[in-house]
Amino acid sequence: MKFTKMHGIGNDYLYFNCFEEPVTDPAALSIRLSDRHFGVGSDGIILIGPSDKADCSMDIYNADGSRAMMCGNGIRCVGKYAYERGIAKKKTLTVDTQSGVKTLFLTVDENDHVTSVTVNMGKPELSAPKIPTLFETEQVIDHPVEIAGKEYRVTCVSMGNPHCVVFVDDVDAIPLESIGPSFEFHHMFPQRVNTEFVQMIGENEMKMRVWERGSGETWACGTGACAVAVACALGGKTGRQVLVHLKGGDLNIRWDEESDEVFMQGPAEFVFDGQIN
Repeated sequence: MKFTKMHGIGNDYLYFNCFEEPVTDPAALSIRLSDRHFGVGSDGIILIGPSDKADCSMDIYNADGSRAMMCGNGIRCVGKYAYERGIAKKKTLTVDTQSGVKTLFLTVDENDHVTSVTVNMGKPELSAPKIPTLFETEQVIDHPVEIAGKEYRVTCVSMGNPHCVVFVDDVDAIPLESIGPSFEFHHMFPQRVNTEFVQMIGENEMKMRVWERGSGETWACGTGACAVAVACALGGKTGRQVLVHLKGGDLNIRWDEESDEVFMQGPAEFVFDGQIN
């Protein structure tokens, strides 16, 4: 079985071309291959396959075998893979995901290589029950919550998957390995949650670390960066166009005022091709 390892600013997945080869039991496969000591090493696997709604589909499984709805860095890699490997030789293409069909706009250089991908990530969901959270307010904006014996103020947003944004003074000082699971499995988040810790470092500019449900700390999270941009604008901390610095690199995020859609722009890279038995 052939696979391709790719990453979007350090958020790495193993990609399988299901146009050519089906994958059975992807959850178990993801657990085995994602292990960074005994497997290939990744944040999970992504299956690229046919769709009757779009140019292709993507199906995501986290490192713990759980199924994910959406991945912003992953979908940029799907766009690069689809274009450069001949699945859809289009500079504007569509990808069918568990959270709907997304439109991608590819920047292609003179060598026909995709250098950057802008994704229309759709409209943010701010309704507490639809994120979902169990907070009793209609929206969760700068709302207090006690987690692991400490009070935090959180803003919750869904970008096709649930996010909890926390503003801090020093993001590097956060003990993410210990506090991340306390957020992920907190009872207020019935489907678990991705948590972004954010430090403002300039006008319309912030630094972020992320604890992803099912994968732990990752070097980047595209949907998380989009959720952070929305949370910043809602809280009056920034305008609607921001630069987000993540552990693996930078993403440009724009929350369009007229359409209410969020656009994410960033790179996607091939790492290597491989084969497993």
